[in-house]
Amino acid sequence: MIEAILLNPNVAYLLLVGGALLAILALLNPGTGLLEVAALILLVLAGWGIYSLPINYWALGLLLLGVLPFLFALRRSGRMVYLGVSIAALVVGSIFLFQGEGLKPAVNPFLALLVSLLVVGFVWLVAQKTLEADRVRPVHDLKALIDTIGEAKTDIHAEGSAQVAGELWSARSQQPIPVGSKVRVIAREGFILDVEKAE
Repeated sequence: MIEAILLNPNVAYLLLVGGALLAILALLNPGTGLLEVAALILLVLAGWGIYSLPINYWALGLLLLGVLPFLFALRRSGRMVYLGVSIAALVVGSIFLFQGEGLKPAVNPFLALLVSLLVVGFVWLVAQKTLEADRVRPVHDLKALIDTIGEAKTDIHAEGSAQVAGELWSARSQQPIPVGSKVRVIAREGFILDVEKAE
């Protein structure tokens, strides 16, 4: 019974897509190992289906080639053309991955279309957000702390702490500064601020 389910081309196709998607998510969010294990299980089950069922190697090649336009779409300005080519390659490759009777595909075309659009859309969104986050410059300019006024939260001399720009910093001073005094940042060394008593 289970063998018949796993050797259904539609089920094997869904296992393959699910395993690939979990593997991508595992690469983007490594850590617990749960995604990696789930991806491995799905890909092993899909691999058994691919090994046991007759496949069209041209469709497998088309699926693999469909990844290239997707990568171009992420990096180039005319990306919608590349994205369209990628979706078309993935849909056609998915539909004809497993050999059916004659020219009839073994995978349900509506299932392949729906799954391909959902997966490509999801991966597109995740990849776009990842690239946007990668391009953003740090917003916290530590050089801007120089000459900022803060407040001593402890007595400051060889060591202490001060609230500066909404954050608690380790601080040191040449002269003793009592708690509660206003301080001015004169230098920064790593995460330690050199301060002086503000007028």
